[in-house]
Amino acid sequence: MRMNSSQIKHFDYIFTGAGLASLMTVYKMILSGKFSDKSILLLDKDSKKTNDRTWSFWEKEESTWNSIISKKWDSALFANENFKRDLELEPYSYNKINGLDFYNFVFEKISNQPNITFLHEKVTDINELDTHVFVGTEENRYTCDYLFNSIYTKAFAESQTKYPVLQQHFVGWFVKTEVEVFNPEQATFMDFSVEQKGNTRFMYVLPTSKTEALVEYTLFSEKLLSKEEYENDIQRYLEKLGIHQFEIVEKEQGSIPMTSYPFWKKNTKRVLNIGTAGGWTKASTGYTFRNSDKKSSELVQFLQNLDSLNMKAFHKKNRFWFYDLLLLDILYRHNESGSSIFSSLFKNGNSKLIFKFLDEETSFIEDVKVILKCPKIPFLKALFRVIFLSNEFNQNNNL
Repeated sequence: MRMNSSQIKHFDYIFTGAGLASLMTVYKMILSGKFSDKSILLLDKDSKKTNDRTWSFWEKEESTWNSIISKKWDSALFANENFKRDLELEPYSYNKINGLDFYNFVFEKISNQPNITFLHEKVTDINELDTHVFVGTEENRYTCDYLFNSIYTKAFAESQTKYPVLQQHFVGWFVKTEVEVFNPEQATFMDFSVEQKGNTRFMYVLPTSKTEALVEYTLFSEKLLSKEEYENDIQRYLEKLGIHQFEIVEKEQGSIPMTSYPFWKKNTKRVLNIGTAGGWTKASTGYTFRNSDKKSSELVQFLQNLDSLNMKAFHKKNRFWFYDLLLLDILYRHNESGSSIFSSLFKNGNSKLIFKFLDEETSFIEDVKVILKCPKIPFLKALFRVIFLSNEFNQNNNL
């Protein structure tokens, strides 16, 4: 589809950015069967034809995405310089999905929907008017009744000082080794035995066979490193595992914002920010897939239940936002404390309860059980520091 600059095509819904959140939402709109009479446009500067990322998540039951899960683990390892603990995950499994498999899966469904259009165009302008939303790209102009934006604007969070902002940043190597060194039945969830260097640093390993794995060097910190520093530490870690001869099959890298900044305040009557741009990323861990899966289902239901939509009504704040804020405050001020906090949590804690807590599915009593495993003094200090923010937490709170 290409239009002259004088033409403006109107859609019921436009998604600016065709990342995880947008594609999940559109896929579920198709499955619901409730939107076949709605015209939908997805716009993205990327063609979504490369394996540009890996998503991992835990779940108890088979989900919509089960057919594209490339590997499942029923056991995970947590370690630091002083101890190792095998985490039995049942009833959970830890799952891996390759980005390209996800894109192909969703776009195969989209390609059969005459009411849905995907265009490989870069969005340059979004302007909300009283009766519609205007969207400009480098090639064309469009309008819609409602717009879902997943294009992240880093300045919104990083230009303010009220809410701490960290990054979950990483470089990963998909390696194939000459010796059988990996346990394909166990994922390494967090290994803090690497030198911390004043930050929260750990290795993350997803083995797919005895000789193949994704080995990722990950930090929760404010500043990124040079690419060489990530890769040097991956090399050192492999050597520590006894791996000296290996092939790098593929590489990945990324940076995910970790913040409790209220992105939803940017929502308007006709524009809803989704994905990382809408605060859908789990602030305290950087996990995206599971949260987006939940939020996209909620959004599809929300769209079905209202005749006259006001996108401001979608977001519902909960107590987990405040828990995340406390942890991020500690890590922002004392970035070196991450290892001790997560080690305290996993050394003696119930791993199933921890995953349930990170999924934001625990009761308040269960929350307390998890939180009490963490170092008390840092969290009490953080509580006093952010006490003034709690006034905002209590406003429009639906606990």
